[in-house]
Amino acid sequence: DDTDRAFFAIFDGHGGVDAANYSATHLHVNVGLHEEIVKNPAEALKCSFQKTDEMFLFKAKREKLRSGTTGVSALIVGNKLHIAWLGDSQVMLVQQGRAVTLMEPHKPERE
Repeated sequence: DDTDRAFFAIFDGHGGVDAANYSATHLHVNVGLHEEIVKNPAEALKCSFQKTDEMFLFKAKREKLRSGTTGVSALIVGNKLHIAWLGDSQVMLVQQGRAVTLMEPHKPERE
């Protein structure tokens, strides 16, 4: 279609780099191929995070890998920004010199 899109993501590996590297290689592909990418980008992000996790878990079990990762992604569709994250990764948007709260950080005491 004629809509401009851009995808950015950062991963922070825990217990090694395998999960972070895997996510960096596969998440954007899963997002781009998701059937809802045009109509519902938020759903495409959510499902793609879940699919990438399931794919890595399958690989980790097969290869006896024991790492994990947190992650933050930004999908820009036209003039809209969609943010997705997992774990304790955080994202900050600065607009005209001021911080805009996009999420509440993950804390152990939060439900």
